[in-house]
Amino acid sequence: MIQSEERNDVTPVCPHCNEPLRAIQYRSLSGFLGKRYVYFCAGCHKVLGVSHRKGFWMG
Repeated sequence: MIQSEERNDVTPVCPHCNEPLRAIQYRSLSGFLGKRYVYFCAGCHKVLGVSHRKGFWMG
């Protein structure tokens, strides 16, 4: 099992520009099967990830 650990003393680094991530920006994307969000670095604007929030009919 992989454990998760909250660390407030470490600042993550953007994998694209190698700068500390002081802020992460996001934008919502609408689609047929629910709402998605794209997360990106506030400095270089390169994508860090995409998430999916299921609609109420999908459980």
